[in-house]
Amino acid sequence: MREIGVGIIGTGFMGRAHALAYRAVSGIFPTELRPVLEIVADNNPEAGKRAHRQFGFRRLTADWRQLVNDPAIEIVSITTPNLVHREMALGAIAAGKHVHCEKPIAPNAEDARAMMEAAEARGVLTQVGYNYIKNPLLALAREMVAAGELGEIVGFRGIHAEDYMRDASVPWNWRVDPRGGSGAVADLGSHIIGLARFLLGPIEALSADLETVVKDRPAAPGVAERKPVEVDDIARLVVRFERGCGGTIEANWVATGRKMHLAFEISGRKGSLVFTQERFNELLFYRNDSDPRQAGFTRIEAGPQHHPYGLFCVAPAHQLGFNDLKTIEVADFLAAIAGAEPKGPDFREAWEIQKAIDAALDSARKRQWVKVP
Repeated sequence: MREIGVGIIGTGFMGRAHALAYRAVSGIFPTELRPVLEIVADNNPEAGKRAHRQFGFRRLTADWRQLVNDPAIEIVSITTPNLVHREMALGAIAAGKHVHCEKPIAPNAEDARAMMEAAEARGVLTQVGYNYIKNPLLALAREMVAAGELGEIVGFRGIHAEDYMRDASVPWNWRVDPRGGSGAVADLGSHIIGLARFLLGPIEALSADLETVVKDRPAAPGVAERKPVEVDDIARLVVRFERGCGGTIEANWVATGRKMHLAFEISGRKGSLVFTQERFNELLFYRNDSDPRQAGFTRIEAGPQHHPYGLFCVAPAHQLGFNDLKTIEVADFLAAIAGAEPKGPDFREAWEIQKAIDAALDSARKRQWVKVP
C-alpha cells in the first residue's frame, strides 16, 4: 500500500469531516493508497493548531499556497467558503495536484467551467463533496429507476430544507455574501439538484421563484448595525428533465424545525420511491402490483447487502452516519487516483449543477421558463 500525501485547506465543519474520512478510509476499504495527513492550512492560527493536534497532521501553515506547492502533497482538499475555491483549485491544479473540493465549487458556472477545463487539461482528477449521493441506498434507488422497477417516471418532488439561517439575529456572513454567488439555491439547492440529476439525469429547463425572507442581518456579531441581505432564503423550482418527466425542487435554509431534510419522491407508473436524509438508512418503496389488501410502502433498511455498508458493519439496520458517507466519497476518489474508473461527482458534474443554479437565477430575474445550457 503506497502512502499519498494529503493537504486540507480549512478546519471548519467540512475540514474536520475531510480529515476524519482520510484518516479512516484505509482501515475500512481495501485501498491501494494510504492517505497521510501531511499539512493543514488555516488563516486562523488557533484553529490550525487545534486541527494539527487533533488529527495528527505532520505540519501546519497559515498560507494555503505553501500547501498546494509542497512536493509531499498529492491531494489538496478545499473546505473553505466557495468564494475562494477557484483561486485555490487553480493553484493546486497548476501544481499538478488532485483536487477534492467542497460544493458549490464556484459562485457561477463561468468559474466552475474554468476550474473544470484547467483540471482536464492538466490531467489531474477532481472530486466534489456531494457526499450524500454516496449513500448505498441511493445507489439502489438509481439502479431501480434504471432497471424500470418503477416503470415510466412521471414525477419528481425534491427538497433540501434546513433552518440554520432562520433566526434574523444570525449575523451577515459568507453564506449571504453575493460575491460568493446565490443563497439557498446554491448552498442547499446544489445538493438536491445534484441528487435529482444522479437519479433521473439532466434537467432540460426550469422556472424559478426566489424569495428573501430575512431582509437584513447584524453586520457583525454583537453589533446593532444591520446589513441588507441580497441573496435568496428560499428557492422554488419547477423543472423538466431531459428524460421527459417534470418535477419540483425546493431549497430552503429558513425551514423552521428542519435540520437535514434532503428528500425526494419519485413517482412511476409501476411504483414509487420516497427518501429523506433525516432517516437516510431507509428507503420506502411502493409497488402497484402488490395485493390491495397489503398495499403500502415497504421500508428497505440499509444492510451489508447494499455495498459498501458491509465494510463498515456486518449487521443490518445498525446504520451508517454522515462521516461514513464522506469516507465512501474519499474511497472512490482514492480508487480513481489508483487507476479505477472515476465515480465522481467531479468538476464537470459540478459545472453541470452550477449551470442549473445559474439558470434558476436567470429564470427568477426574467420571471419565465429558461433552458439549462
